[in-house]
Amino acid sequence: MSLSMKRTSLWAMARRNLGRNRRRTALTLASIAFGVFLSVVSMGAQDRNWQEMIDLAARMGGGHVTVQHADYLDTPSLSRTVPDADALAAVLAREPGVERVAVRIAGQLMLSTARESHGAAFLAFDPSVEDSASLAFLEAVSDGEVFADGNRTGIVLGARLARNLGAGVGDRVVYTTTGRDGGIVSGLGRVTGLLRTGSPSADAGTVLLPLAPAREVLGYGPGEASQVAVFVGDHRRADTVAERLAEWLAQRPGVAAAAAVPWHETRPGLASFVAMKVGGGVIMIAVIGLMVAAGIFNTVFVSVMERLREFGIMMALGFSPAKLFRLVVYESAWLGLAGLALAGLITTGPYIYLNRKGIDMSGYVGNSPTDISGIAMASELKFGIYPENLVRIVVLAFVVVVLAGIYPAWRAGRVQPAESIRAG
Repeated sequence: MSLSMKRTSLWAMARRNLGRNRRRTALTLASIAFGVFLSVVSMGAQDRNWQEMIDLAARMGGGHVTVQHADYLDTPSLSRTVPDADALAAVLAREPGVERVAVRIAGQLMLSTARESHGAAFLAFDPSVEDSASLAFLEAVSDGEVFADGNRTGIVLGARLARNLGAGVGDRVVYTTTGRDGGIVSGLGRVTGLLRTGSPSADAGTVLLPLAPAREVLGYGPGEASQVAVFVGDHRRADTVAERLAEWLAQRPGVAAAAAVPWHETRPGLASFVAMKVGGGVIMIAVIGLMVAAGIFNTVFVSVMERLREFGIMMALGFSPAKLFRLVVYESAWLGLAGLALAGLITTGPYIYLNRKGIDMSGYVGNSPTDISGIAMASELKFGIYPENLVRIVVLAFVVVVLAGIYPAWRAGRVQPAESIRAG
């Protein structure tokens, strides 16, 4: 008999052995399938939720990668600028992996009305170039509208900020900030719209301004800005794109003072929160894996101990310890394959539903939305796992099941024929 035929017969024997105690096998398969189901759903919730939060943060700030003055991150100042940001943006838009770029000015200012004064963060952008795909604030305007291109006095305020100032649509406000040369500069704006993002901190401290008038007030030159926001298709590629852009910038003397900074450096609070949650999710999946492994180990070990006399007879008939070892390992492998098949059956339907419909969390959030680093968590939880994470879960589940059978397999190979037959 050839080696391949022997291996095939061992595979077939291992598969038949699983049918000896069908109830125990069914319970084991159910535990594998349920463990994989929980892992996929848990990881799917994390992948989709954090992806959406990071993308939203990029659309509310400097993109997935922010090109800015090399010293801006450590010492933010409106005097630290990118001189020819418009031309730079046109070049960066053609770089591989870059889907979109936007030229902006970001900083701090003081807003005043006849009754109140409040500080806020402002973002100046070109309304003729940007839309909600690059600037999430544009889809959060609930009262009034965003200022049109050419409107030199238009200004949009966060709804809470407007309430604190006692201002509404159509009212005039004065904003004061530090100009490019370090002096105090002021501008006059008329409120065209109010923002309701769902983030309390954003709604209480956000101001949108038109880019061209902001340049004039700040004393910027034509094309000058404080940042170029770079957007990529997958936030996980932000580091790679940032490194490539940094090398590109370093080779050009005109923009050598600029730096490409990935989102997790410009928003360290959000990055830390996501890392903590992802770490917790990985630990939970590891615990699930250990529980599944314990169940598999118990099943296979009990099966081996019940068949010691049988193994002794098989060895007396010519089975080698290595063959018995492989037989039990093959039984574990069959359990893994059948368990994964069952997991696919019970996971596919719920996953598709959760991916398309999600879970409405508004009842839990209520009127107090969760705010992470100025980003409101979505009230609807949808699921979407990265393909590579799905592959990792499937491979890990199979490996765990096989490893759980290693010791019982070794125990089977150590059977002494005479003792086991006599004991039986």
